[in-house]
Amino acid sequence: MYPDLRSFIADLERRGDLVRVKAEVDPNQEITIIQHRVIAAGGPALLFEKVKGSRHPIVSNLFGTPRRVAMVCGSSPAELGERVVRVAHQLMPPSVSNLWRLRHDLRRLFPMRLRRVQSGPVLDQCQEPPDLNQLPVLTCWPEDGGAFFTLPLVHTVDPQTGQGNLGIYRLQRFDATITGMHWQIEKGGGFHFHQACRLGRPLPVSVVLGGPPSLIIAAVAPLPEGVDERLLAAYLMGQPLDVVARPQSGHRIPASAEFILEGEVRAGDVRREGPFGDHFGHYSAAADYPVFRVRRILSRKDAIYPATVVGKPVQEDYYIGEALQEMTLPLLRMLKPAIVDLWAYPETGFHALAVMAVRQRYAREALKLTLGMLGEGQVSLTKVMITVEPEVNVRDFRQVSTALWRYLTPEGVHLLSPTAQDTLDFTGPAMNTGSRLILLAVNGQGGSVRIQPPPPVPSAGDLHPQVRAVAACGPAFLMVQVQDGFEQWEALCEILRRNEAARQYLFQVVVSADVILDDPVMMLWGWFTRFDPAADSHPAGRSIQGNRLLLEFPITIDARWKKGYPRPVAFDPAVERRVNGRWKEYGITHG
Repeated sequence: MYPDLRSFIADLERRGDLVRVKAEVDPNQEITIIQHRVIAAGGPALLFEKVKGSRHPIVSNLFGTPRRVAMVCGSSPAELGERVVRVAHQLMPPSVSNLWRLRHDLRRLFPMRLRRVQSGPVLDQCQEPPDLNQLPVLTCWPEDGGAFFTLPLVHTVDPQTGQGNLGIYRLQRFDATITGMHWQIEKGGGFHFHQACRLGRPLPVSVVLGGPPSLIIAAVAPLPEGVDERLLAAYLMGQPLDVVARPQSGHRIPASAEFILEGEVRAGDVRREGPFGDHFGHYSAAADYPVFRVRRILSRKDAIYPATVVGKPVQEDYYIGEALQEMTLPLLRMLKPAIVDLWAYPETGFHALAVMAVRQRYAREALKLTLGMLGEGQVSLTKVMITVEPEVNVRDFRQVSTALWRYLTPEGVHLLSPTAQDTLDFTGPAMNTGSRLILLAVNGQGGSVRIQPPPPVPSAGDLHPQVRAVAACGPAFLMVQVQDGFEQWEALCEILRRNEAARQYLFQVVVSADVILDDPVMMLWGWFTRFDPAADSHPAGRSIQGNRLLLEFPITIDARWKKGYPRPVAFDPAVERRVNGRWKEYGITHG
């Protein structure tokens, strides 16, 4: 497929799916606004040929449509997953006839390896000592703590097992030789670092910029711990990944990368990093993180710098995340046959909401399956997990709402606290700490199935003078939008419980004025990124059944932006005006 970044760029250009921007652009926020407009219009990849302050061009929006993601995968992501499952099933038991029937599938699997070569284009130039200031590192948002590498593929090796890991962790550029290393909770590189600290060793780090675009998709993939993501990249390419051994680090680096930053991270060497506008659409909190000390920069001649932009959905990570879910779902079904479907909602930053459809084979199996999934890798950071019947389309939240309306009882509501939480989730009492909400909307959980029609929607005027708008999100959720600065929470809760229409809903969700109720993406974003289940769920009552606390409906959810939360990201008005005035200069027809 695409052995390096340049082959992908060339193919996109041949297809008319890439625009070369020849006007000079500023990496400080200007590119952010341009890409936002282009991706919202379903527009092309962008190659900025002249970047202020650097001799290197920037390519961005490479994965800004599902079609471009599928191009890198070589076929539909779902077909890739089905192929692996087909091979696994039909090779048991192994036989000559089975091997012959699978010859086309196996041809794609055989190259799934690293191929050592003696040299490669990335060794064209070596800068030692390095100067990171020469690279066109983006500052995406006005309140960012500085410029950040947004597509760094961070390669580390477990100091005990030798297993490699590739992940994308943001790196704040502090000066010519130092960046931060934002290892969040549940990240493979962070596990390697903890191992190195325990052994009293520095951890060598190689940061890959560019190379085969499949490396970017693989680096995001939720693979089991100990599985090298570079093997997935080779599978997506359909050919071995060429790597060059580096004696300085002991790593094998992609021979066709655009840049490699080589250095190390040491225990106790930390620095305050951030804040940074992230994929939750808010500024993540500044905190102390390890320091990455860069010893040298390897690069190709005329190297191209890859970048992306994160923020409120929809961004590139939205489409990459959708593809990875499609790819891994067949494997999940093979390993857990009772699970019909699982979908983590990209609108919410993936970890905030996931819905799973299961086929129960005995009473209460749904709870076992749900708890089991919440113990798996990155899924373990899911804040709200909803489990539904097998016929429910888990990707349609209104269908999910209907399933909750029909089957959810107080016995199906499980609140777990305290739990570990996504580092970027700011709603818990402390970083990496929060709670979980499990909603089991499956038949046979106790209680009768609701067959009455959906409740009516009350008018905003019947609720409170500071309620701006009201809408139903399916029959289970009443969405209530309040004005900025609204503080009469207890009074509103009481009004909602007394109102004849509002009290019929299972959940009454109160959101801030910037959450657009008639935009499904932004509604889910504003709701699920801004509430902690334990702190922000206010039931109509509580009762004890046996040794368990039951929450009574309706449950009012406080999903407002609250004092102490980081602010949502927003463009700098002056930069936005400049982009408006220069739009024709860019030569982009979309946006």
